[in-house]
Amino acid sequence: MKISDDRILRIIAVFKFFKAAMLIALGVGAFKLLDRDLGELAEHWMGALRLDPGSYFVTMGLAKLSRLHPDQIRKLGLVSFLYAALFLAEGTGLWMRKLWGEWLTVIITSSLVPLEMYEICRHPNWVKVAVLVINLAVVGYLISRIRGRRTA
Repeated sequence: MKISDDRILRIIAVFKFFKAAMLIALGVGAFKLLDRDLGELAEHWMGALRLDPGSYFVTMGLAKLSRLHPDQIRKLGLVSFLYAALFLAEGTGLWMRKLWGEWLTVIITSSLVPLEMYEICRHPNWVKVAVLVINLAVVGYLISRIRGRRTA
């Protein structure tokens, strides 16, 4: 059974909307952290999740958390909202089956591929590899779709 082009575009658009929603949640969470005592919050979650305070990963996480400054948290929130806006624009263009949406998605997604590859080289894991493969498949599909329009 062949999936229609419209359905594939809609699946990609939903994926972009999902990523935007996650980034909006991250941004809202970051701004909510500005008014909180991060040490107290970390202590609460360690207890709620029954984490061993002597664990290497917990210790490393707490060390990174203690080095965060409000400006860094604010920048994280702003960057999250910026990327969410880009993903919303991509998703909207794809959902509406607009050529500009396809081009925007190709440009933005392919521009992030070198960064994704760098991250995989630094800290490889299967999630990063899967995201890279999905993004390459999306770019490849959209480029073939755009080229197909030119010949039609």
